[in-house]
Amino acid sequence: MEYLVWIGSGVTVLGLVGVIASVFMVLKAKRQNLGDEALRLRLNKILPVNIGSLMLSMIGLAMVIVGVILA
Repeated sequence: MEYLVWIGSGVTVLGLVGVIASVFMVLKAKRQNLGDEALRLRLNKILPVNIGSLMLSMIGLAMVIVGVILA
């Protein structure tokens, strides 16, 4: 089950890249000095990216755990 550990770690890294990208998107939106409503709309568009990335990381970590248990 070593391949499951490697695939899971790759999925986890992809999720972490997405989380970091969403952090940079939020920082970029805050630096633009948008109004309250415009900033809220921008953050509402970024939120699914963040949640999806966290979910992808969680699935990857679960794959790693299953691979380690089965090895």
